[in-house]
Amino acid sequence: MVVCALSLAAGVLGLDGTLLFAQHGESGHEMSAGESPNPGHDHHALALSTGSWEGSQAGVAYSEFNHHLAGLFVLLIGFSEMAQAVRAQSLGWARMLLPAALLGAATFLLIWSDHEGWPIGSMSVGETFFGSDHEILQHKTYGLLALTVGLIELYRRLDRLTHASWLVPLPLFAMVGGLMLFTHSHGAHPSAHKIAMHHAVMGTLAVSAGSSKLVSAWNHAFRGWTRSRWETVWAGLILLIGLQLLLYSE
Repeated sequence: MVVCALSLAAGVLGLDGTLLFAQHGESGHEMSAGESPNPGHDHHALALSTGSWEGSQAGVAYSEFNHHLAGLFVLLIGFSEMAQAVRAQSLGWARMLLPAALLGAATFLLIWSDHEGWPIGSMSVGETFFGSDHEILQHKTYGLLALTVGLIELYRRLDRLTHASWLVPLPLFAMVGGLMLFTHSHGAHPSAHKIAMHHAVMGTLAVSAGSSKLVSAWNHAFRGWTRSRWETVWAGLILLIGLQLLLYSE
């Protein structure tokens, strides 16, 4: 939990700094009458001129930071699961990193995932969770799913939930979350195609990871296997998703 809290605190501070820098970059330079915009940043200029958050310098900085922070949480999950897969006895404490990372990610998504959404933006609770903005709805849905599965995994690893059926929510979360990425859109973003490719790759990895974990859970519950190569596949794919999120750019 300490690792998660430190990561989240650093994330909040980093978010403020990133946005301040991005906003300074937008307002700190005024284009003269005869000056032409930088061809490499036409899409940003277009987004700013139309008042659109998506694709603006601040919007890109906000989105990229969110993805990079998510990457740190996912890497913690991957490290935790890999330690379990290879039975690293000296890293027994790492088994608690998964629920800690899920709960940390859930907290961040439910509060800071969208600058205009509740509770940090101008939108109400109803508009945020039941409105027509599908991007915000998906972010908050991810947050609720991560919160639910994080609590299940916490109690499972504290031996409060011992039935084999409690092994299922985690891989299902990975698979459902992966499938949702195929329909996740950033609206009228100038780099929409690039973002869609990022999400398609992550979605494929997540569905594959969840399927591997589900096979492992099945073998554990019904065949009594205590060790499976599918656990290593699951952990490796989760680590790949975390690395991709760290390298995410718009």
